[in-house]
Amino acid sequence: MQNPNIDALNDVIKTLIDSQQGYQKVCEMSDDSYALRSKFQSLANERTALINDFQTQVRAYGGEPQTSGGVAGSMHRAWADFTSMFRDDEKAALEAVDTGEEHLAKEIDDKLENTELDAQARELLRRAKSSACYGENFADQLS
Repeated sequence: MQNPNIDALNDVIKTLIDSQQGYQKVCEMSDDSYALRSKFQSLANERTALINDFQTQVRAYGGEPQTSGGVAGSMHRAWADFTSMFRDDEKAALEAVDTGEEHLAKEIDDKLENTELDAQARELLRRAKSSACYGENFADQLS
């Protein structure tokens, strides 16, 4: 029997990896604003820490944690790259962050509806949701 905690956390790990890679991409696409680049790098680092925490918890449950993102995240980054060729790179990057964070928050909300999840899994999911909401608000303020 599969552990619902492992399944939920591993699903979100894929999206967190996509998000972390997205923030790295935004760093590359940012203009010369050191403060903005620094903030996006900080958000990428925060995602890396969340990924590590999720992976550690999956191992604690006896599972094998996800180590790569999903196809949807790769497609999302490719679309952001494509659209940035036709308009302001930074604006396209911010829109990609906003859309990605909204997707992450919704995915987490869906996982939190599972009544079989234990307190540790729920706490990690809440932390990731808070981070996603912060990232979405940050992107909204800049666009």
